[in-house]
Amino acid sequence: MHIKSLTEHRQDFRNALLNWFRDYQREMPWRNTDDPYYIWVSEVMLQQTQVKKVVDYYERFIAKFPDVQHLAAAPLQDVLKVWEGLGYYARARNLHKAAQVIVNELDGEIPLDYATFRKLPGVGDYSAAAVQSIAFNAPYAAVDGNIKRVVSRLFLMDAPINDAKSAKLFQGRADELLDPTVPGLFNQAMMELGATVCRPKSPTCLICPVNAFCEAFGTARQDEFPKRRERKPVPEHHIAVGVIYRGDEVLITQRQFDGLLGGLWEFPGGQIADGETAEDACVRQIAEVVNVSVGNIKYLARVRHAFTHFKIVVDVFTCDYVSGEVVLNGPRDAKWITVESLGDYPLPRATHKFLDKLR
Repeated sequence: MHIKSLTEHRQDFRNALLNWFRDYQREMPWRNTDDPYYIWVSEVMLQQTQVKKVVDYYERFIAKFPDVQHLAAAPLQDVLKVWEGLGYYARARNLHKAAQVIVNELDGEIPLDYATFRKLPGVGDYSAAAVQSIAFNAPYAAVDGNIKRVVSRLFLMDAPINDAKSAKLFQGRADELLDPTVPGLFNQAMMELGATVCRPKSPTCLICPVNAFCEAFGTARQDEFPKRRERKPVPEHHIAVGVIYRGDEVLITQRQFDGLLGGLWEFPGGQIADGETAEDACVRQIAEVVNVSVGNIKYLARVRHAFTHFKIVVDVFTCDYVSGEVVLNGPRDAKWITVESLGDYPLPRATHKFLDKLR
């Protein structure tokens, strides 16, 4: 099959892609606005998260924080609560922090300037290019996982898409393809193509609007691309957690703001040592983490949860407070609260997996 050269027919490629996108793009709430705040929130939420999951979160978030001023003024706990279950909580913390910078230092206006926007907390190359191009029509090519996959097949690129060293190569190819007259629309079209047609598995190449320009399709090698660097096996950690009752109250602790699940609340516990039973680990970790001794320990549940780079198996116990003043070794805060009021606090997904049994 004869493939049209992208060097010679670049504008034809752009036109074919944009015509397809105008006809077939999916309906999404953030596509009906040119408000840079709404576009920014959507782009942050869409990082490493599927569109169908994001829509509800996006609508709740915008209803609660309708502009950058409302977001900046809100307590971080409120922001984390609305984000609860969406994962990658550093995104929410950075969005909140960036909103405060915009309100306090940039006159409450989302920067029109790429370099200024790029310096905001949590803003990387991708989100800066996406927001600046979609909201302000600035000529920056956004490169996410979908776009890398499209580009790797168009050009038969051997560079692994999951290797940071390849980023410049993919950025260079995306820069070449970008339509500078409608960069925001073009970036969205490329992302949409990757999400709906040029999929990781079983790409629907026969109906692809730009298959005439694709080297992988022309040589029937689409299943060989994109290339990936082999990942190491994902480690699994075994954790014991204790729900400590003192009358009708239970003790929860808050994680430090920096790091995994930063700012969320959980029951005290920690990793089980080699040769240690889960029950013994629960008692030991409670003593180490909150300086409390417990008794009447009963097994409640086992839950499993996967993060990006590791998995956890959590054995959960209920127990009674015996003695000790709460002194924190690790968490940033602790509270005795009723089980009924647990819903007021942002909790990790692993905790939600056993809340029904607790209630």
